[in-house]
Amino acid sequence: MSNLVKIAEGVLTSCLAVKPGEEVLIITDDSRKEIGEAIYEAAGNLGCEKLLMVMTERELSGEEPPKAVAEAMKAADVVIAPTAKSLTHTNARIEAAKAGTRVATMPGITKEMFSQGAMTADYTEVEKLTATVTEMLTKASTARIEKDGKVLTIQINGRDGVPSPGVYREAGKCGNLPSGEAYIAPLEDGSDGEMIIDGSMVGIGKLDSPLHMIISGGKLRSVTGEKSEALDVLLKNEINGTLCELGIGTNEAAILNGIILEDEKVYGTVHIAFGTNASFGGTNKAECHMDGIILKPTLYLDDKKVIEDGVFLV
Repeated sequence: MSNLVKIAEGVLTSCLAVKPGEEVLIITDDSRKEIGEAIYEAAGNLGCEKLLMVMTERELSGEEPPKAVAEAMKAADVVIAPTAKSLTHTNARIEAAKAGTRVATMPGITKEMFSQGAMTADYTEVEKLTATVTEMLTKASTARIEKDGKVLTIQINGRDGVPSPGVYREAGKCGNLPSGEAYIAPLEDGSDGEMIIDGSMVGIGKLDSPLHMIISGGKLRSVTGEKSEALDVLLKNEINGTLCELGIGTNEAAILNGIILEDEKVYGTVHIAFGTNASFGGTNKAECHMDGIILKPTLYLDDKKVIEDGVFLV
């Protein structure tokens, strides 16, 4: 049995609690077929009714899958999706969750990531810290990120924090794998200030030099720095450019590698995203959902310092 299949068995058991006889649907695309096939084999080894659907790679993260895939997602007990682009913030994923499907999305997963780093974390520990941070996000009205003299203030009052501990064992539970983050949808017009993104950025990858973003009234007004032209879709209209997420990484095993799925889980990092947040408590539905990672940030929730230069104080 290949190493990938063995790891896939562990993931299906510990993170998704699959049971013999359950219908496990693996959705993948041409670029990630090998991982999809390993999970398919693992599901069979665990006595599940296994199905594998392979689609053309999507153009953007957050783009809907084909209708046949969306329908199948609603009918399965468990969906696991190793794909190039993210299905996390799609209507297909939302509808599947409403129908009671447990969904784990793995956007941008690689064979290397599947066998080391965040996937190998102690998910019981990740779950604990994620729960603590989620509760703090829910209770807070304002978040403030400070980095290299830049300050970004984000209004989060009335919105609930969302845990993504990498454990989806009950009907309708969804999130990324590997995981380890707590996040929230800020008020769509409630972010003001400027920020340095220096870890990685969707659409670019791992950053060699930082990006500088200016945000007012909740919208991205300008982004400068090397390769910033790759982010033109965010400046195309205010819907795409809406600051839609504040997230906090809680996985000690995660490694910054330029693939956002793992990067946004790196312990003690903070990320902001632009675009769709209708899938987790916001009201914005854009053409995209693009995250940027801030390394060694200082983060305040209300006026309590939660992270100082990348070190948790909770």
